[in-house]
Amino acid sequence: MNRNATIAGLGIALPPSAVQDDLWEGYFARHFTGDRRALAKRIFTNSGVRTRQAAVSPLLEDVSDWSTERRMRRYQVEAVPLGKEAVGRALTGAGIRADELGMFAVCSCTGYATPGLDILLARDLGMSPKVQRLFVGHMGCYAALPGLGTAADFVVARDRPALLLCAELTSLHLQPAGARADLQQIVSHALFSDAAVAVVLTPQERPAAGGYSVKEIVAVTDTTTADHMTWEVTDLGFRMGLSPRVPAVLAVHVRALVDDLLGRHGLRIGDVDGWAVHPGGPKILDVVQERLELDDEALTASRDVLATYGNCSSPTVLLVLDALRRRAVPPRRIVTLAFGPGLTLYGMLLEASTVTP
Repeated sequence: MNRNATIAGLGIALPPSAVQDDLWEGYFARHFTGDRRALAKRIFTNSGVRTRQAAVSPLLEDVSDWSTERRMRRYQVEAVPLGKEAVGRALTGAGIRADELGMFAVCSCTGYATPGLDILLARDLGMSPKVQRLFVGHMGCYAALPGLGTAADFVVARDRPALLLCAELTSLHLQPAGARADLQQIVSHALFSDAAVAVVLTPQERPAAGGYSVKEIVAVTDTTTADHMTWEVTDLGFRMGLSPRVPAVLAVHVRALVDDLLGRHGLRIGDVDGWAVHPGGPKILDVVQERLELDDEALTASRDVLATYGNCSSPTVLLVLDALRRRAVPPRRIVTLAFGPGLTLYGMLLEASTVTP
């Protein structure tokens, strides 16, 4: 069987945006003094982020002393309408109805409840009561790719459409002032943002115009560096651990991962005209560019997404993919890369569909 699932529709929903400098001056600056304040300001200034979104903006509402229970209740309030908007746009883009879906998968590491987004959105959007549901939690920034891989496998095996929603509200996990003095917390508070992105995958026999076929997905996890990136549940929300050694670990593995991904299809890096790289931060993108020997243009979409949206965890790489597919001349072949806890690297090869609806 030589079939592939096709990305046929993609929908984005964003909470209100804020300017990075305003977040610093209006909230974060007053929580640091002396040398620590100077260091924190440099981190915010050099984060590569100009604007980012917050469902719960610290300029309007300080959640840093909220209990985890209170944050989870707010997660449901904010995530459901965002998810509904993103899913609706993806379905419209793909030209299918909610009740045609055979699978509905949700990725989120920033909120948990039962019934969750998968159940509530399936109900509210009119999905079939027989739709198969999957919730992927705590995989972090790379979750979109295993989520897409599972949905794509379902589409190929069952010949029915599937939908993936990645929804993250990192703004709900603002840490108390004492924790903000920690270097890793300063970095996370300077980078992370909120977004929801949904993707519809259909059998290749009936792709929407401009669809991309999912050709291959690969992964590698270096468990010797498992403590380099963590996401711990505390009494005051979820606390990020982010080692400055992460870029060095990626430098060791990313070239071999990409060579393996492309080699399975007889391709090389020069055969790829689109790069959707998760912008975990400027140093992450610098390492990927150096190890893959890419020119500056190759990572323009990733750097632009970081500047405009920040690091939104799992939806971010899909924002980069959307930016590429909206270009005047979309890439024919895209490699998508995402990184997260483990440390884990995921890669996906996409090719523009040659089949017309």
